[in-house]
Amino acid sequence: MKKLGLLIAGGIAAMVLISNLGPIVGLAVSAAILYFVFKQFLKAESTMAKIGYGIIGFIALMATASNFPAILGLAAAYVLYLVYKKWNDSGSRVMEEDNDPFASFEKQWAELNRN
Repeated sequence: MKKLGLLIAGGIAAMVLISNLGPIVGLAVSAAILYFVFKQFLKAESTMAKIGYGIIGFIALMATASNFPAILGLAAAYVLYLVYKKWNDSGSRVMEEDNDPFASFEKQWAELNRN
């Protein structure tokens, strides 16, 4: 039953992630442009260059803000990562407990100490 819930949550997260791939790419590109414009703004010495970089930075900031749905896509990617991690984690614990060579040794040692 737990696996079914993880499968449903992972499926929903995957659909949300795929539907928001465009805004995620747009957010990445506009954020990169905004970063480089900001770096150039700090390096600029003339007032006209600062005004020009300020205008370009404002446009890039608006482009970044318009890709706000990408935040949902990034959250869906994180949920998908958690589902994947939980899916693999639940199976590995059972395998480790079954293959533990010292589990039976401890039981036998406790029986020997009782007698």
